[in-house]
Amino acid sequence: MVKIVINQTLKTKNKSNVKKTPMTKSNWVEKIPSNLWVLISLVVAIIIWTILSIIPNTSRSFPNIFYVSESVATMMQRGVFWSDIASSLISVLVGFLIGFVISLPVAVLMAWYRPIRFIIEPWIQFVRNIPPLAYVPLVVISAGVGRTPQIIVITIATFLTMSITIYQGVRNIDPTLIKAARVLGAKDKDIFLKVIAPASLPFIMTAIRLGTAIGLTSLIAAESTGASAGLGMRIRALNNTFEASPMLLYIIVIGVIGLIFERLVKLLERRLTGWQEKRE
Repeated sequence: MVKIVINQTLKTKNKSNVKKTPMTKSNWVEKIPSNLWVLISLVVAIIIWTILSIIPNTSRSFPNIFYVSESVATMMQRGVFWSDIASSLISVLVGFLIGFVISLPVAVLMAWYRPIRFIIEPWIQFVRNIPPLAYVPLVVISAGVGRTPQIIVITIATFLTMSITIYQGVRNIDPTLIKAARVLGAKDKDIFLKVIAPASLPFIMTAIRLGTAIGLTSLIAAESTGASAGLGMRIRALNNTFEASPMLLYIIVIGVIGLIFERLVKLLERRLTGWQEKRE
């Protein structure tokens, strides 16, 4: 009897040791704070940037970090730095908001009514494969130059991405939830507000994240519509004069704005979808 007890205890100890082994290997990763990982990533990026600035073939495209830092003062002296950022933010935010307001009901209607899906979805997929630069001239012919065509181009680009993402989210809702709501006498409005909206909220947040990213990536195309200010317009202008340092600065600024948008969306997602199980 004693032998049996000893054997069982040894087995449980061996099992516990086996389970703890992979955890101890990954403990050093978990002990490092996330802020320190950001710092390590930044240091690695600066090292790679420094190497590229030394190599003759890439030094002209990737000037030294000190030259790029000095170009901030240069663009401020020209009086265009903050106005370019403000102009691009206005175009991106307005275009994104309009695209979201349009894409949400369109996506729900496509998922809810098959005739609407059969009519609209093929055209969304068709236009989504066309780069924004291809239809910019048509937008300029119709809307002229200025901010209006910029907003239209960004609205089109964000709408196409967000509508498909939200549509897939609504389609992936468990149909038994909708059937149960119908059995209980719920109408379409109640089903949308109390079943579809909460269940598809994670997909809506994903659509918002993708929409902000698409809005920034389509900025160059949007601001090629005769814009007088903006990050995308300034990059094209600096490219014509071969000013690599301020051009790289503006590219970094667009990336920083994208990271800020990403953090804000994650904060909003954490508050609205805290009930969702997430994998770290």
